[in-house]
Amino acid sequence: MRIVGGKLRGRPLRAPKGKRLRPSAERLREALFDILIHANLGQPPLSGAALVDLFAGTGALGLEALSRGASHVVLVENDRAALSELRANIAALRAEHETRVIAGDATDLPLSLERYDFALLDPPYRSGLGPLALKELARKGWLKKGAFAVIELAAKEPFPVPADYELIEERRYGKGRIVILRYAG
Repeated sequence: MRIVGGKLRGRPLRAPKGKRLRPSAERLREALFDILIHANLGQPPLSGAALVDLFAGTGALGLEALSRGASHVVLVENDRAALSELRANIAALRAEHETRVIAGDATDLPLSLERYDFALLDPPYRSGLGPLALKELARKGWLKKGAFAVIELAAKEPFPVPADYELIEERRYGKGRIVILRYAG
């Protein structure tokens, strides 16, 4: 696994052994960031953006965003093995000053003092945790009005769009799909 584009392109990312985690596939990440960069989301959408990456795992989504121009990313993860690899990936990329790791539950966030431009969510497939985390982001004040939320789900997983969000785009990639939402706040 590696960073697919931007200034850190080609840099490797570590992942815990076993099947406990399912890092976003490189093909899906590349497609996601191509959509974000080339869609009409503002010019350029990631340049200088502040992001929150929920269910961060290895940090692949958040670190990819940093590589492509985001200024800061908060990564939220509760799995111990994943946290260890996440911190190792941040150190290997020398991204400590542009990142903050929260060891915690993405569906039980603290109140946020900062508002974010993007939320990236990669919950376990078919867990039902994505909509809960989106509601928590809204409830705890994590997103700016008009912020984008991107969630990765299983291709055929049901996904009711939560209140306060508007569906922008949805695309399927193999066993997964990405859903892009705008926060109406």
